[in-house]
Amino acid sequence: MNQNTFEKLQLNELKELIKIYCVSSLGKELIDKLSPSKNINVVKRRLKENEESRKILENSNHIPLEGLFNITPIIDKVDKGMILEPSELVHIEDFLRGCSKIKSFMANKEFYSPTLSSYALNITECETIENEINYSIKNNKVDSSASKELKKIRRNIESFEAKIKDRLNKFLTSSSNKKYIQEFIISKRDDRYVIPIKSSYKNEVDGVILDTSSKGSTVFIEPSTVSKFSLELISLKSEEAIEEYKILSYLTELIFEKTMMIKLNIEIISEYDMVFAKAKYSLNNKAITPKVNDIGYIKIIDGKHPLLKGNVIPLNFEIGKDYRSLVITGPNAGGKTISLKTVGLLSLMTSLGLDICAKEGTEMSIFENIFVDIGDNQSIENSLSTFSSHIKNIADIMNDSNKSTLLIFDEIGSGTEPNEGAGLAISILEEFYQMGCITVASTHYGEIKKFASLHPHFENAGMMFNKNTLEPLYKLTIGSSEDSNALFISKKMGIKDKVLNRAKNYISDKNYNFDLVKENKIMISKENKEEIINEIPIYNIGDSVKLLDKDDFAIIYKPVDKFNNVEVLYKDTFLEVNVKKIKLHIKADQLYPQGYDMDSLFIDYKDRKLEKDIKRGSKKILKQIQKEINQNR
Repeated sequence: MNQNTFEKLQLNELKELIKIYCVSSLGKELIDKLSPSKNINVVKRRLKENEESRKILENSNHIPLEGLFNITPIIDKVDKGMILEPSELVHIEDFLRGCSKIKSFMANKEFYSPTLSSYALNITECETIENEINYSIKNNKVDSSASKELKKIRRNIESFEAKIKDRLNKFLTSSSNKKYIQEFIISKRDDRYVIPIKSSYKNEVDGVILDTSSKGSTVFIEPSTVSKFSLELISLKSEEAIEEYKILSYLTELIFEKTMMIKLNIEIISEYDMVFAKAKYSLNNKAITPKVNDIGYIKIIDGKHPLLKGNVIPLNFEIGKDYRSLVITGPNAGGKTISLKTVGLLSLMTSLGLDICAKEGTEMSIFENIFVDIGDNQSIENSLSTFSSHIKNIADIMNDSNKSTLLIFDEIGSGTEPNEGAGLAISILEEFYQMGCITVASTHYGEIKKFASLHPHFENAGMMFNKNTLEPLYKLTIGSSEDSNALFISKKMGIKDKVLNRAKNYISDKNYNFDLVKENKIMISKENKEEIINEIPIYNIGDSVKLLDKDDFAIIYKPVDKFNNVEVLYKDTFLEVNVKKIKLHIKADQLYPQGYDMDSLFIDYKDRKLEKDIKRGSKKILKQIQKEINQNR
């Protein structure tokens, strides 16, 4: 199944709703990775888990999954040979203790959840590791009781720190040192104890300067009276760090020896987190575990789209028994697309092993492929129109489909000339039928409805519509098609009855009444022979016309051409003008006597113009004359 199917059916949005019920990132990661299965046995096992986990939730007040931490990154550090920090060891201890609780919890659930309880048998309890970490680590630190050596070292550290503080307190209380001291406190710099001394007296105090204040007014001196104790303390601190490292190494080694078992525990706990999240979602949404088959039969009883909120009209749907292709018709915004998406998403949910929002008795089929063509697939990047994108998608689907495929098409064949679109859609649907696919398609084309009514393995269905209120009922009726109700809606919106009646005639017999067109053509009345305004006047050579743009007069040189343009002589210049920009002034037969040579009006002008051009040495005219001479040779 391709990513387009998941996106169009909003599978990831559904997963987000289920992930809310997970108690750790372990379950959330599994839900993200969860994909539809083509194997009916795998689906049955997943659905069986749902039934059992719902029973556990219904019969238990608490599932001991809280507090479990995803320790996979910590185990990865162990695999790389890194020594764990105390806080990381605490996470390991918490996780292992959680595993023990789950194993104990599931031990007495075998009666009504044999499958889920069997998973707990594979959980390895690591009591030794739990106890060692609990004994050695307190408050995210290595405890002194972790080893005798560490306890001894820390006792010595405390002793030397007490001696240092005692010497420093004597230094602070000495009257002879009072003038040197900036603040009467014991401070620490680089883990060594110091006294704040006024910088002006830094050479008066015997000791080591370890730091200076930002303004330079204070220096921090370790008096020489405590130096030997400080050096001893530094040595003890090093011994302490080495001993802590040994303890952390020991605990990490214990975990390393059990990494395979701990990883298996992680997998099992992840599975439990996901399974119980699915069960919580199911209970909170009153979902059911459907029956399943792999023969293409779908029967949905009062099914609902899981992402719709509020008062959702349930869908009753069936396909795959008496017919393998269903054509859904009905008005715009009547619920066709939602019905298609509901069928597609409930089918996907089933193959994922999720309970669905429907009534008992619902049966779903497991398919190898589920493909959809829904919505506007226009591609700007590939310069494809909406129709072209739909057809490309359908072509790809056709190449990947087989007899175990569910196909969902919204407005198949739309986006192009209706007759071609309907013919193409019928041919596509027929091809998918011959391939053995289960197909659900919506359409407005009457030709497709007619084809479905005649084909023995196709069936029509319609989205019901309340003709009194102009409101869709969002109910699917299988066995009868529904009109798009365009004419009825148009009548309600005020379109004239005669317009609607003509439309009905056009729809039924395609007999277009061209007499109506003739009545509106230009007609000359018997009384005054007046021309209708929209008649294009006939202009003859020599007619005097007014140029509307110039508010001046010209003479017609060439009559109207196929583009409704005429050529006129205006002030010794020939112009091409559209008939809409001129108006008849005087007809030629009123200007010139009968038999008058109209060409002379323009020949004289042409000759005069030619003579003028020759005199001024026009290169264009000279080339034209030379060309005519060469042609006459």
